[in-house]
Amino acid sequence: MTGILHGIGVGPGDPELLTLKAVRLIAACPVLAYPAPESGPSLAREIAAPHVPAGRIECPVRLPIEIERHPAREAYDAGAGLLAAHLSAGRDVALLCLGDPLFYGSFMYLHARLADRFDCRIVPGVTSFAASAALSGHALAARADSVAVVPATLDDGEIERRIAAHESLVFLKLGRHFARLKALLERAGLAADALYVERAGMTDERCMALADVAHDQAPYFSLVLVHRRAKAWK
Repeated sequence: MTGILHGIGVGPGDPELLTLKAVRLIAACPVLAYPAPESGPSLAREIAAPHVPAGRIECPVRLPIEIERHPAREAYDAGAGLLAAHLSAGRDVALLCLGDPLFYGSFMYLHARLADRFDCRIVPGVTSFAASAALSGHALAARADSVAVVPATLDDGEIERRIAAHESLVFLKLGRHFARLKALLERAGLAADALYVERAGMTDERCMALADVAHDQAPYFSLVLVHRRAKAWK
């Protein structure tokens, strides 16, 4: 019999945000796998550390951070091969995933390569924007609001269309696009009530008004929350 692959969301950074099911499976599976950069430690592994018992077989899946699609394919193929070897040997694998496994995560690419051969099960995790909303007390949606999760990498016109189409917005992938996004929100009259959150759930988390952010670039683990009716519940 082959093993079961469990894709386990470990949340955005706080080890206490793992679900009971995630903790149980991490303890039960003989193999612990996790995405990791080509060199250095894995953040997902660090988050789950308090819940990892001794004696696990550890299997880092090394993935480039900044890559084009072709080398990414090769990295995911290699990672899937590592996991398949354990699964074929009958060992269950707990594959740790930052945030939620199916929300902008590397898990989905490994799942696509393995799900037709092995039993794959998914444990949802707390997303970065859910943790950011909780940290800031920012209501994501009420009544008939629609919520859009928008990559800041989109062009100006597409971001403006999405701003116009939704009451509540979460902007991810800020990076070098941060200053441009701020300008677009100012033009839409939404910057004054927008919130900037950095490293939600981690020990060095930050939350402030977007207008108070002085830098023009934002780190990878950051996002912006904005709602057209920001004062509706005050």
